[in-house]
Amino acid sequence: MSDDHFDDELETSLPGKPRSPMARRFRGFLPVVIDVECGGFNSATDALLEIAAVTIGMDEQGLLYPQDTLFFRVEPFPGANIEPAALEFTGIKLDHPLRMAVSEDHALHEIFRSVRKAVKSSGCKRAILVGHNSSFDLGFLNAAIARCDIKRNPFHPFSSFDTATLAGLAYGQTVLAKACQAAGIDFDGREAHSARYDTEKTAELFCGIVNRWREMGGWEEFDD
Repeated sequence: MSDDHFDDELETSLPGKPRSPMARRFRGFLPVVIDVECGGFNSATDALLEIAAVTIGMDEQGLLYPQDTLFFRVEPFPGANIEPAALEFTGIKLDHPLRMAVSEDHALHEIFRSVRKAVKSSGCKRAILVGHNSSFDLGFLNAAIARCDIKRNPFHPFSSFDTATLAGLAYGQTVLAKACQAAGIDFDGREAHSARYDTEKTAELFCGIVNRWREMGGWEEFDD
């Protein structure tokens, strides 16, 4: 299915103009920030170990802000590959007594339930993933969805907003820590590579860039 065909289907499900400013801002899509920590780089074979999501809201001035955060430590799926270098990089300790990991199926169903609720309350029709190097997160998310045989996926299956690209345009920085620094967002390197922390910082970065564009006159709420 082409991107144009998918978007045509979305627009036919939006009779008349979208009602809310958020829906008008992104053509019926609600941005939801996702970050994953994994056992490697191959979404087909490597374990999903952490996943976090931050829904995005819009205030009365049309400015975006991070809304709700969901975070889960995830049990590796049966037969999953886990590279020791990945665990060393993220600092994840699979045998930690307080890790309290849940299954992929549980984590995704809880996140998707909250995302669908946010989509509905915002007046949108579907979510779109926001991530720092978003193709990586979307690839692991889609692989987990396929393994769990989830039919009701609230996210666009292949489009996303990439904050590495947006930050490269806005600040000349593509590394999350450096982009946050350039944007005036506090970033603690000791907390990095936790899905929850990185998702919340990515959400701040995304909202800041979109809001800056609005304040510069790059987007205004429209009625036609």
